[in-house]
Amino acid sequence: MNYKQIIDPVVFFQAHFSRLFMERHNLMPQEFLALNKKKNIIGFLRLGYEPFHLTGDEGVLEQLDNYAGIAN
Repeated sequence: MNYKQIIDPVVFFQAHFSRLFMERHNLMPQEFLALNKKKNIIGFLRLGYEPFHLTGDEGVLEQLDNYAGIAN
């Protein structure tokens, strides 16, 4: 059994896109946490899991950029 089978798919989704978002915007974890506190990015990913989980990475990242008010 690998780690993807152990964790909740929504949690894996949130972790995956949090990491990609930080890489995309060159954010340190502390900067991401501050932004998440203001914008609730993790909550947005949880609410958007159903419509987003079949969308490609780039599409989800574009939605996150729009939600967070960050232009790429």
